[in-house]
This record gives sequence, C-alpha cells and structure tokens, in this order.
Amino acid sequence: MDHGRVNPQMTLDAMGFPGLAHVYYNETEADLVQAAVMAGEGTLGQGGAFLVTTGKHTGRSPKDKFVVRTPATENTIWWDNNPPMEPAAFDQLHADMLAHMQGGTYHVQDLYAGADPAQRLDVRMVTELAWHGLFIRHMLRRPDRAELDTFTADFTIVNCPTFKADPARHGCRSETVIALNFDKKLILIGGSQYGGENKKAVFTLLNYLLPEKGIMPMHCSANHAPGNPVDTAIFFGLSGTGKTTLSAEPSRVLIGDDEHGWSDRGTFNFEGGCYAKTINLSPEAEPEIYKTTTMFGTVIENMVFDPDTKALDFEDASLTANMRAAYPLHYIGNASDTGLGGHPKNIIMLTCDAFGVLPPIARLTPAQAMYHFLSGFTSKVAGTERGVTEPEPTFSTCFGAPFMPRRPEVYGKLLQDKIATHGATCWLVNTGWTGGAYGTGTRMPIKATRALLAAALDGSLAEGSFRKDPNFGFDVPMDVEGVDPVLLDPRRTWPDGAAYDKQAHKLVTMFADNFGKYVPFIDDDVRAAAIG
Repeated sequence: MDHGRVNPQMTLDAMGFPGLAHVYYNETEADLVQAAVMAGEGTLGQGGAFLVTTGKHTGRSPKDKFVVRTPATENTIWWDNNPPMEPAAFDQLHADMLAHMQGGTYHVQDLYAGADPAQRLDVRMVTELAWHGLFIRHMLRRPDRAELDTFTADFTIVNCPTFKADPARHGCRSETVIALNFDKKLILIGGSQYGGENKKAVFTLLNYLLPEKGIMPMHCSANHAPGNPVDTAIFFGLSGTGKTTLSAEPSRVLIGDDEHGWSDRGTFNFEGGCYAKTINLSPEAEPEIYKTTTMFGTVIENMVFDPDTKALDFEDASLTANMRAAYPLHYIGNASDTGLGGHPKNIIMLTCDAFGVLPPIARLTPAQAMYHFLSGFTSKVAGTERGVTEPEPTFSTCFGAPFMPRRPEVYGKLLQDKIATHGATCWLVNTGWTGGAYGTGTRMPIKATRALLAAALDGSLAEGSFRKDPNFGFDVPMDVEGVDPVLLDPRRTWPDGAAYDKQAHKLVTMFADNFGKYVPFIDDDVRAAAIG
C-alpha cells in the first residue's frame, strides 16, 4: 500500500522492494513528526521539537563503512581509507536486507543534494524510522511538490536500523554496516539509528562524483557579507572545531554549516539544513542555534531532558557529548534563501589544538594552505565517533578523511587550482587550547576568536603587523583591537616557556611525520612549505 506523492515509475515496488506493508512517500514535516510519535520513536518536546535517543550508536561508525570494489572503482578509490567490499558480499547484503524489510512500514523522501541546479544530485532516502525521514528532509533540499511527479533518483540510500549485518556473510566488520556501491548507485545502512550516517552517506557520494566535473567538494561551512555574495568566506574543519558556530555569525549571511561545493560559478551548499552540536549551547553565545531547539520539527538527538517539562539539559553529557539538533536552514534568521555564494574571498581552516601550541589565528601562503589542508590537524572531540571520550590529536586530511573516497591529493590539487584561479586569503584559526595543553590550559575564548575572524573578513587584519612563527613559519598578527596581545603569542600564555617549546617541538615532529606520505604527490612549493 502506497501513500503520498511520487513518480508512478519510482514506487518501491517498481524498484524491486517486494512485500512491504506500507510505504509513505514524501511526507511533510508535520506528517513525519506525527508518525514518529505514534510509532514510539521518541518524544514531542517544547515547541514541537522531536526528542530522540539513538541507542548504542551516538556517533558515526567510520570503521563500518565499506566501498564495493569493482573494475570502475579499482583505480579511483583511496582504498587505504575506504575498506573494500566484494560485489558478491554486497549482493548478499542487499538480498538479506530486502528480505528483512518485508512486511514493514517505510518512509521515502525524494530530495536534492546541491543548491546549484546545474550540479545537484537527486537522492532517494528510504528509512525504517519516520524521524530519519524528518532528519534527511531537513538536511537535504526539498523539491517543489509538483516536481515529485517526475522525480527520478540518481542514487538510493536505504537505512534499516533493525537489520543486523553478519560479518561472515556480508564481508563487513560488525552488525553495523554502511556499504556504498557506486556502480549500482545504491547505499545500504544497517544496525545504527544515528542520524548523521544518512547525511554523511550523501556527502561521501558527492565527494566521489564532483571532482570528475572539476568541482571541489568541501567539508566546510560558508557565509557571505550582507547583500554581497562576492564576499564569501568558507570554514574548513572537523566536528567540534566551530564550523557551525562561527559561520552563523549574525552580521553575515549563512550559506550553510557543513558541506559545500566550489564550482566555476562559485560556492554552493549541498544541504538545506544544519546539524549542530548542542553541548553547552547557550542563548548568549549562540542565540540563533539555541532558539531552534524549541522550534517545530527540529530533531534533538541524545539530549537529556526533564520528563515532565521536556526542558533540555545542555550540560548533561551522560548520553553523549555528541548531542545534536537537526533543523532546516530557514530556522536561522540570517540564512541565505538560495544556498549560493561567490568564489571564496577568505578561506578559514579551523583546528582544535589540544596541545595548546598554535596561535588563535595565522595567515597562510597558498603553499602553506595546501600543507595544512592535506595535514588536516585537529583534535577529535568527545562523542563525535564511538570510543572517543576526550580530545585526541589527529590528522584528518582535507579536514574530512572519513568522507573522502578519493586520494587526498585529488582534493588538494582541486583546491590549489581554485585558489590560483580566483585568489583567496587563507587563515589558520585555532579554537582549541591556550595557556597549556588540554587538562592544564583553557579553551580559546570564543569572543577573541570572533574578533579575529571579523578583522580577517573585513580586511583590517591583513593590514596590520605580523611576526613569523618560529615553529610553523606562518605569519601571526601582533596586535588586534579587542584581543589581548598575550593571546596572540601562545608561548607567552604558558607559565613555563621551556615547557611550551618542548610541546611545540613535539607537535612539529608529528606534523612532519604525518606529511611524509604526501611528499611524492605534491608540488615543489608545497613541499618547500612543509615543516620539520
């Protein structure tokens, strides 16, 4: 039995999903909230937000993601980062999942990935959970109702949390599996309720497809000056580095908070919504994001709440530090209507330095920008991935290694060419620790970070005086209005300068050791910018 608006040639029955009891197509937010509540998937919260817990998976499971190895993918996939699955194992997984789904109720959302109509990907999401349908309806971009009559999916994603994979039978690692088959244009997700697996599956798709078209896919947020899309800034960074918070600056127009493309036409958002971390969220520091947590249809993942009043506890991390809110972009008052921007004028690379070594901001040459982009240094923040309980220093190339199907140099060369063609000023911003390493120092003051970014984006920072950092060779501003000069020199923030020097040497060595694997693939100017 089918319900809802859909292309008659694109029903699940026509696509080879036999024996389903009920299929609901392209339900609205209100329908999905109602269905989720009635199915007992979660609780209705204040303002009509939907409160849900995701069980044992409160973050992504990157070690359970596989790419099907075929002749078409053999020489294009970065296999060291993307474990292979054999076609026969995928076919068995697919058959077993279809058999498991029989007799069940499923929700289908037909959506666009990509705000630029010339570059968008048409994605069908089939979900066992109604709230997963709501989540992805927020995250991607919604066609007009009339467009659904002729919608044809480029790729289909099936998410069935109650399905448990069998490693021996399906060629995977555990009961949880994310399997991408680029030849069959099909992604299968089983054994996890975590909403983020849905959006990152789409991001991985675009990261594979767009480079062939000369488009740079980026794990970044983006904004532009009011009334001036030409003045666009992008913010690279992993979860917990401040992409969402810093790009939602009320004085600028938010293009998007997480995933974008850079084409010959400029910057475009992949998504239609935001997926913000909510731990310690406050109305004073992040008013735009905070207010979404009591707006209708916002999905609140893994937050502790009062059982009577449904008031959210933003400080209780007993379920996970990776508590999140998923909401449509238009819930942010300063969000772009189009999801489009110009060629980036400023490129910000965000890092969360748990060593307490890096300055709060540094200006990079194009070669240094490539070095830090390929290095992707940050600290994994507690909760983002399973098993991470406190910040861990890590190098995640391109600031998004878990989502990169191709080798890092492919993305690095694309970014290098874009910067050379269109020009951009590049900055490294540390939102991590100052005055000492994690455990002894303090987190970088967000007020100072915002002041430094404002000066970078309005051009005044570049006109000031700089010093050359003795460890990394980049330029560090010496004096910025509204920022304590001591903060700009991290060695001076430490009680013991010799201890800072020892820590800095350790970090420089880590950078050098990590970068060695890229040396055979990079240009001479980037090789010359390498440290250590």
